[in-house]
Amino acid sequence: MSKKLFETPTRRAFLAGSAALIGAPALAQSNVPAGQAERDPALSVRRNISSFRTLDWQPYFTNLRKGAILVDIDSRAVHYWNEDQTIYKLYPSSVPLTDDLTRRGRTQVVLKDPKPDWRPTPSMKKRNPEWPDYIGPGPDNPLGTRSMHLSWTYYRIHGTHDTRKIGRKSSNGCIGLYNEHVEELYEMAKVGTQVLLI
Repeated sequence: MSKKLFETPTRRAFLAGSAALIGAPALAQSNVPAGQAERDPALSVRRNISSFRTLDWQPYFTNLRKGAILVDIDSRAVHYWNEDQTIYKLYPSSVPLTDDLTRRGRTQVVLKDPKPDWRPTPSMKKRNPEWPDYIGPGPDNPLGTRSMHLSWTYYRIHGTHDTRKIGRKSSNGCIGLYNEHVEELYEMAKVGTQVLLI
């Protein structure tokens, strides 16, 4: 027999094998093909969405008239229930950078914008005078492919082309979603859908 069969494994081999073994249960539960999640950040977050808690709507809303959106700023998640309770969605989101940019409470969707354009608010322009005054719809737009205006001035639930922002404190007050998620939510939500930010 070859002497190599009986050699003691190196520390590097031991650590690599241990890491693979530890990660195996998570990969086994994923529906995402191996390697694809690393190429697409949206898939890796979907694979890990089990870390978010699914919630029931009753503690937060008295009814589901026109549907309901719950934004949990601490867990960086957006929950949606439709009016007849046949659809429940849970999306990872970006949230405001700081507490002073964060608004909590009850509001509603007042406008749905299928091709959002963007203008910085006066306070954004004051903090970042180098920012442009206007960006039209398209790949450079910070609001992504869809936007839902809330009844609070300047506050929106919108998409983003910068997928690195999702799951982080990265916005100037709005709630950001992956473009494919905001497009799905946009189709389900209505003008008048109730929104609660906690």
